[in-house]
Amino acid sequence: MDIPDKLARFERTIMPCLDAAHNLARWLTRNDHDAEDLVQEAMLRAFRYFESFRGERGRQWLLTIVRSTFYTRLEKNRGNELHEPMNGEALEIASYEAGPEEMAQRHETALVLRNAIEELPLEFREVLVLREFEGCSYREIADTVNVPIGTVMSRLARAREHLRLRLATTEMGAHL
Repeated sequence: MDIPDKLARFERTIMPCLDAAHNLARWLTRNDHDAEDLVQEAMLRAFRYFESFRGERGRQWLLTIVRSTFYTRLEKNRGNELHEPMNGEALEIASYEAGPEEMAQRHETALVLRNAIEELPLEFREVLVLREFEGCSYREIADTVNVPIGTVMSRLARAREHLRLRLATTEMGAHL
């Protein structure tokens, strides 16, 4: 495959998945700047090895690379996992009809939920993000994180239980 063909195929197959890659990276790193660096590194890896990509599920392939890149970096910087909270963009809900009080309430709700998700252990957080934010199937998550489907289901159940317990003491808990 020559470079122009590779680039065209890469742009068609992988580039539409960039938002999903960035979303996963943000939740893994909990930091916008680190997420951007992670996605850039993952995209370089993806392009370098794109000729080995044989499937049709570019999003899953790219998310696997993002995750792998994250864990490689984490291993290199062991004990240095970033705890800097990301800004509120990830959970903000745009509304042009909401008034200031409703906007403030939504912002507060998003902040509480974001903090609860960020407090989840990494193995629970990643499956929750892949399932609830990226809409991945259990099979896709299992392939992405390289664990059996039963483990995905168990981690999701435990993540949801952690969230339920964490949010039970908040105003959101009344709705759970």
